[in-house]
This record gives sequence, structure tokens and C-alpha cells, in this order.
Amino acid sequence: MSDRLRADVIGSLLRPEALREARARRLSGELAPAAYKRIEDAAVDDAIALQEQCGLDAVTDGEMRRMFFTGVITDALEGIELVTGAPTTWHRAGSDETETIELPVVITGRLRRRGSLAVEEFAYARGQAHRTLKVTLPSPLMLSYFWSPEHSRAAYDDPFDMFADAAEIIREQAGELVAAGCEYIQYDAPELATIVDPSQADFFASLGIEPERMLTEGVDLLNHCADIDGVRVVMHMCRGNNRGRWLAEGGYESISRRVFQRAASFDGFALEYDSPRAGSLEVLRDVPEDKTVILGLVSSKTNAVEAAEDIASRLDEAAEHFPREQLALSTQCGFASEDAGNPVTPEHQRAKLELVADVAHSCLP
Repeated sequence: MSDRLRADVIGSLLRPEALREARARRLSGELAPAAYKRIEDAAVDDAIALQEQCGLDAVTDGEMRRMFFTGVITDALEGIELVTGAPTTWHRAGSDETETIELPVVITGRLRRRGSLAVEEFAYARGQAHRTLKVTLPSPLMLSYFWSPEHSRAAYDDPFDMFADAAEIIREQAGELVAAGCEYIQYDAPELATIVDPSQADFFASLGIEPERMLTEGVDLLNHCADIDGVRVVMHMCRGNNRGRWLAEGGYESISRRVFQRAASFDGFALEYDSPRAGSLEVLRDVPEDKTVILGLVSSKTNAVEAAEDIASRLDEAAEHFPREQLALSTQCGFASEDAGNPVTPEHQRAKLELVADVAHSCLP
């Protein structure tokens, strides 16, 4: 895919309060499906219009139809139940505070599709967007957070058998998206970047999910999902994004060669680089030069709007290690990986999207 996308977007945008209120009323049975869908459609319309007004080259539907960024899988599969899963420890930016979160669902049965939220998202957004439309899909390895040695082994003795089933389902959805006209798919794979942190590697190992297998068999499954003709496919990696909190820290050095070179079917990589937690830009030397690197230099976690000259300087630094003409710019992650969103105002969200577009178009060829 040769068309140049310099100002990119990761996926989710802040959910408007009207949508969140409507979703609560829909879940409680107070709002009819047709009325709810009209509100949801309006939120998508506004999300696409915002991104286009800000000057981005690629847009998404803001993930307005999802409660959580994995919703195209977790909301559309049989085999997942409301059972408390393993706890994860999150950190708040600029603070020593931590918070333990237990995800409310786990894998309890064989995975089977009930439908395709992704195709619904694309089919509607296609009629609203005037720029390249991206659809985000979760990595099959994201289901590691829904794996329970206690509850999941009755269905899958080996978690990688579960990942393989998920990969087939996700790849099938990707094929349907391409058949519907989608030209840009992003696989969200934060789990690969979190294992650079020893505490996260230990977390996965404690569940019986060996980090080394994630970097070999797991990346191969992701590569299989991306092996689809006629569509631009990128992999997004970050260190956790939930209400402004982060999950892991550490540079890409320990995984860069294995991921960037093994994931040969991908056209590019969208990498979190908004804080020192992400490490050095030197690892961009490990990315094959026929790929694109989308640098997430603008934070979606806080209201502080970065200085344009600082972002431009970081792009100059990146260009010392990777061809400038293969670079793009984005926020480091979405603004609302789950319904509540990050502690960012709509006004600051707009300012950050405008910053991405302005700097990308002035500093990248």
C-alpha cells in the first residue's frame, strides 16, 4: 500500500457522556435497541468528524461501539463467562500509586464466534469517513489476560491452543473486513511490550503462559492474522492504557529483533514512545526498512499538551535510526481503551490530535 499516512491515529477516543448514559440505560433495559443505535451512530459521526477536522490522514470510528478495546472478540465470542480473573497491578502516571484490578471475565469454554462487531463498525463508518479508515482488532494473545489456570483448562489444556483458536477467528474477521472494502487494519498487541517488564513476564509465567513462547509461537500467530492481501496491516504495542494508568515499563530492546523481524507479514509498527518508560529510539534500527514506524510521541494519558518543537526534535532523533520517509506520528495509545476513558478533557484530546497532524505534516516528507 503506497499512499502515505504521516498523521495517524491509534484507535479509541473519549466516549461522549450521552453515549455512556445511553449505554447504561440500554444495559438496564430502559432504552430500546433502535434508540440506542441512533445515539451510538451519532457518536461515531462526531468521532470521525473530529479526526478529519484535526487533519489526520487516517481515522477510526473511535471504538464508540465497544466497552473495551478487545470488544470485537470478548463481546462476540462464546466461551467467555463473568468469572473474576487474575489481578493485575496498574501504576498512575506521575505518582507512586498503584491499583490492583481483577478483570471480570475469563475463558471457560471453547471459543466460537457469535457475530462480527468489527464488520458492523466498518460498514457504518465507511459511509461517514473521507480519509483512510482504520479498524482495530485485538491480538489473539490479548486473551492471555482472560486465561485462568483454574477455570480455563477444562476447555484448553494449553493456553496456546486457545490463542490459536482466537487467531483463526480474528483472521476470519479481518478477511471479512477486507471483503467489505477495508484498507487498513491495526492489531493491538500490548502484551508483547509489557513482557519487557520482569514483573509482567513473571505474571504471565505464573498463569502458565511462558513469555518466550509469546515471542515465538505467539508472534507467529499474529503474523498469520496479518497475512492477508489487499490491506495495510500494522501492529500496535504499548505498556498498558487504562484510565491514565500504565502496566509496565522498559525499552523494546529485549524483544525488538524477535518481534520486528519475525512479524514479517506486517506493513508497520505503531510504538509507544511518549515517556522515558519506553526506552531508547535506537531499537528502530531493528525494524526492517521496508516497514513503516508510527511513533506514539504524544501522550493520551494526561491533559498536558506537548510542545511541537519537542515532538519535532524526537522525530529528528528517530530519523537517525530509521528512514524519515518511513516514519509517521500518532498518540501513544487511544484516549479510551475502555468506556470510562483517560483523565483527558475533550478540548485537550482535540489539541493533541491537531498537534499530531500539524507536526507530522510539517516535519515528515
